[in-house]
Amino acid sequence: MIPLDIFADPVCPWCLIGKARLDRALEARPGHAFVIAWRPFQLNPTLPPEGMDRQAFLRARFGTEADRVHVPVLEAARDAGVTLDLAAIGRMPNTFNAQRLLFWAGLEERQSRVMSALMRAYWREGRDVGDAATLADIAAEAGMDRALVARLLASDADRDTVAAAEAHARERGIKAVPTFIIANQYVVEGAQTTEFWLKVIDDLAS
Repeated sequence: MIPLDIFADPVCPWCLIGKARLDRALEARPGHAFVIAWRPFQLNPTLPPEGMDRQAFLRARFGTEADRVHVPVLEAARDAGVTLDLAAIGRMPNTFNAQRLLFWAGLEERQSRVMSALMRAYWREGRDVGDAATLADIAAEAGMDRALVARLLASDADRDTVAAAEAHARERGIKAVPTFIIANQYVVEGAQTTEFWLKVIDDLAS
């Protein structure tokens, strides 16, 4: 088995597209050797815990380009067969608690299922994935214990662990997402194509 570590943030559009492209390759090669682990990395770690209005965030970050920033994303999403509903998204969340949820999901071998649920909730349903109750609901949808997750989110459980893991990633030189590390040594940045991943899988198999 070959570890595939993916540094990602569920509110990163290129992480969504990159996951969709990778998923296609994995579905086409069901005998692949990858063991996938999602690793924490926040695009916007300085956001307040409650997040902020998404349009205000985009204007603050991109200024007059705010209205056009998603044009290439929409084009890539369409090509990848990914459905987005940007009009439904009202908040730009702080995703630290979402990363905590992914950490716990990893203990139950449900990480990919939870990441899919987080991305669907944000990009297709416009839900606030920084809100604790919403995260508990998403955990339940992915087969986790809602009450347990709610209790954990209300506590400081694993805050230091997740923060240290992200800090370590930045110290290693990871500066953008998605970033993939194959077999603990090969670094691949960006939302690679399905064809790229098919070739990687086939090369590793041979």
